[in-house]
Amino acid sequence: MTGAATRARPFANVVGFDDAPFPPGHRGDVPVVGAVYASTRLDGVLVGRVRRDGADAARRLATLVAHSRFADHIQLVLLQGVALAGFNVVDAHDLAARLGLPVLVVARRQPDLAAIERALRTRVRAGARKWALIQRLGPMEGLGRCVVQRVGLSLEEARTVVQRFALHGHIPEPLRVAHLIAGALGRGESRGRP
Repeated sequence: MTGAATRARPFANVVGFDDAPFPPGHRGDVPVVGAVYASTRLDGVLVGRVRRDGADAARRLATLVAHSRFADHIQLVLLQGVALAGFNVVDAHDLAARLGLPVLVVARRQPDLAAIERALRTRVRAGARKWALIQRLGPMEGLGRCVVQRVGLSLEEARTVVQRFALHGHIPEPLRVAHLIAGALGRGESRGRP
């Protein structure tokens, strides 16, 4: 939705984040995994934690990236959906500002926004503020066989990123690999699609 660029940037070095599965009654922190890619090569893995249903995702992801050996090379942050660890909604604008990098949120399909709003407003602490973060990102935009929200890059740049990194399906490889690694952390083995 936001941040049209004056000329297309290549975004060859990216990090994609996804969270680990956790049991329904879990409270506390949940592992998150970042798969760092240099073009189509896996270059490294970042592992951190965010609070289940918390409000620290943007800060913790920014710290994880900024304090990594990849900090000077990463050009774009990819997120598998806008929430991690249940309803820890990532403030994508804050994340972009903290890192000085664009953020691209990718999902397989349009989320059920009415159900998300209802859950946030009735079951989640500070749910109204989290719903406002989702609304600030604007509607998800169709991009081939996935949908995206974006901060700091144009729709055409987002299309190029998805096309470049979607090597084994519709989701960019950094997100697919982060999902597999996070699944192994949470369950002992990976399974399922991001």
